Parts: sequence; C-alpha cells; structure tokens
Amino acid sequence: MALFNWAFARHEGGEFILRIEDTDQARSTAESESSIFESLEWLGLDWDEGPDKGGPHGPYRQSERKALYKEYVQQLLDDQHAFHCFCSKARLDEVRSKQQANKETTRYDGHCINLAAGEVASRLAAGEEHVVRMKVPGEGQCTFNDRLRGEISIPFTQIDMQVLVKADGMPTYHLAVVVDDHLMEITHILRGEEWLNSVPKHILLYQYFGWEAPEMIHLPLLRNPDQSKLSKRKNPTSVTYYRDMGYLPEALLNYLSLMGWSMPGEEEIFTRQAMVDVFDVDRISTGGPIFDQTKLKWINAQYLRALSTDEYAQRVSEWMLNPERLKQLVPMVQERAERLSDLVPMVDYLIGERRTLNEADFQHKSLEREQVVRVIYHTLAAFEEMRSWQREEIYSTLQSLAEACDMKVRDFLFPLFIAVSGRGVSLPLFDSLIFLGAPLSLGRLRDALEVFAVSGKERKRLDKEYQKLQWQQD
Repeated sequence: MALFNWAFARHEGGEFILRIEDTDQARSTAESESSIFESLEWLGLDWDEGPDKGGPHGPYRQSERKALYKEYVQQLLDDQHAFHCFCSKARLDEVRSKQQANKETTRYDGHCINLAAGEVASRLAAGEEHVVRMKVPGEGQCTFNDRLRGEISIPFTQIDMQVLVKADGMPTYHLAVVVDDHLMEITHILRGEEWLNSVPKHILLYQYFGWEAPEMIHLPLLRNPDQSKLSKRKNPTSVTYYRDMGYLPEALLNYLSLMGWSMPGEEEIFTRQAMVDVFDVDRISTGGPIFDQTKLKWINAQYLRALSTDEYAQRVSEWMLNPERLKQLVPMVQERAERLSDLVPMVDYLIGERRTLNEADFQHKSLEREQVVRVIYHTLAAFEEMRSWQREEIYSTLQSLAEACDMKVRDFLFPLFIAVSGRGVSLPLFDSLIFLGAPLSLGRLRDALEVFAVSGKERKRLDKEYQKLQWQQD
C-alpha cells in the first residue's frame, strides 16, 4: 500500500505524507512506529511530511491530535449527526448474539439514539461511561465510485452506527482518518480492499461536515498460494524479515511492484524510478495477487548476479558483517570459543538459514507429538501478540505458557530450541531469540509447524485451547 501511494504521488508530482494512525493505544508502541520508519527507509520510500520531518499539516501522530478531534465531534453532536451511547458491553453482546441467531447484520440497534437531552446531560455529569456514535440513515443506500471497481452501492441497513469516540476519549480510526484527510488536503487514498465496506461511514462524515471526499482507490490484498489472505500466521509479513534474510531492498521493492500492477512492456526486472516514470493507477488489477516466495527469490537472485564483486562484498558486509551485528554475536560466543574460527559453527543458524527439520528432530523422552505441536503453536500465538521483543517479556511469556500447559519449563523449551536452532544443543535460546528478532523467530516457529503438517481442523482446536489458556493466564 505504501509503495503504490508513494509511486502515485511521485509520478503525479504530488506529496507523500506519512501519518501514524495510533488511536488504538493498546496496539500502538514506540517499537511498532520505529519499525514503520525503518522499513520504509530501507526500501527507499521517502516521505515529504511526517512525524520526523514536520510540515504544514502536523502533528502527524493521531494521538497528538486528540484535542483537535474534540472540536469536530462536538460539531457532529450539535448538528445531531452523532449521539452519546451509554450501553454496556454486556448489553451490546446480547444484542449481537440475538442478531446472529436471527441471521441478521450485526449492528447497533439505536438504543440510545433518542435519549432526551436532559437525561444525557445528567448521565454525563455523573461521569457515566459512554462513547459517541454517528447516526446512519435507516433506509436507502450509499453509492460511490472506486477508481478500479466503478460504481458500488451498499444499503445503509448494513452500516453500523460507528463509534467515533471511545470510552477512553480517543477517536476511532473512522473519525480521525476523515478529519485528518480533509485537514491535510489529501486528494487520493490508496488502501486495501478490506476498507470498502467502511466507505459509506466515511462518506456520511464528509457529508455531515460539508466536505468533499478524496478519490478512493481500493487495492487488492496479497494472497497465499492457496488464495487465502496473506497473514503472519502462514507467512512472514514483516519487511525487516526479508531484510534480515538477505534480500536486497531494490529486489523486494521490484517484486512488490508486481503485486497487482505491471509495466506497460510487461518487464519483470525494473528500477524504482522506471516504475515511477510510467506508474498508472488504472493498470492495477483487482484480482488478489499471489505472494510467491519462489518468485521473490528468483528476482532477488537477478539483482545479486547483476552486482559487481566489490558491490556484492559491500552488500554482504552491510547485511551481516557490520560492527553492530558482530557486537551482538560476540558476547554469545566469547566465553564458549577456543579459536576465532569457532564463531562460525556456533552461530551459523543465526546468520543464515538453520537446517531443514523433520519430525524425528523433535523426539523427546517426555513429549508426545501433540505436546510438541501444542508448545510451538501456543508460543507462536503468544509471540504474535507481544508488542515489544524484550528478554524479560519473552521469558515471562514462556514460563506462563509452560505453567498453563502443566509442563516443566525445561520440557516446554525443548521444541523451541529445535525450532529456532535446528539443534539439541545450541547457544542460549533467549539470546538466540533476541538476536534473530521477532520476524525471524516467528518465521522459524511457522516453519516448524509445517514439519508436522498441522491440519486446519487441528489448528482450530489449538486456537480454542490457546484462548482458554490465555483466560486462565489472565
């Protein structure tokens, strides 16, 4: 999405603005923001305005624009386009369950929409917890145009009375993005097709404010080879994973360019500037492009072979043999090595791919296959929920999981040693996880699950089991 927005802005002579949409405080961290900057910079996708550069439309973090949103929420309330909702979670869950049982569209039932002004004022004065919702017409439909898909109509009966301000006072994405796009003078929005059903909510807000909506272009989502949506449960989706695996940024960018778009001459290998020169939004296909790891490796190989010997050596040095990476490795091996040459066999699984595994590698006197799969699956699920990658948090998480699974910590960690290093004896597990980082560590756990050919039915059972474990853990 960032690539196509960037290419469109550069081709049209416009501006590419980086805005951090962090209204979900539970999921937004300094680490996740840093990862965004790091990934875009590595790929060479520069921006004209953003949190680090400033600009005439700042601030560029939505969490820093909270006071600004209050003004527009009050305008919606004054114009009776929004209302205070005091419904409890228990009531909302009950309404949703009844709608699901009746096979109806799950949406807010309007319980608080007609509360008297005096009652609202009294409940607010009493400090009663509430949210602010937008009003949605009870009949008719919203018709809009998408650049790639033409005219689309969605009945208002399918549109929820969206929460605009949460109980903690933070705006939701839907309010913040409309206000920000208007104030930042955004002319075009290129985003994923999963947002199509939210367009009516946004158009209503533009109409309520009396603003003109930007042109909306909804891009196809990346797919796995089995046509399922690309997700971190099945494939690495972090840019830093591909960087750390030794892919060149220009090769990854070249490959991503082919995900739903093509050059006029159908060339497969081309530079970033060549793409900008001919970029045409109308050449984007709405079919779900397949993210093919084999094709990505082939493209990366073409770029590697085009390098001179000196350039290749420089890239290798930048990738792994740089001082910062070596400084992380040395403490792990210095107390264990007898010669400098001992470093390579000790850390080969950290600076390259670990060897291919099979079920026999995971055999353990105290663990059955089901227990090994459970350990890897639950650890992967827990790691995916972590917002920071710190030793203490990793240790605490694994210790809690081991207790929840009623397993000795030592037995619980064994499958993880194998999944990460491919060895029964290796450098300390937690040191290895920290050095590899979250993307590569999660990638190795996914790969280990593939060894056991875990079926979809088994995954569903494990998901339910994990949710129960998390409840017990909490």
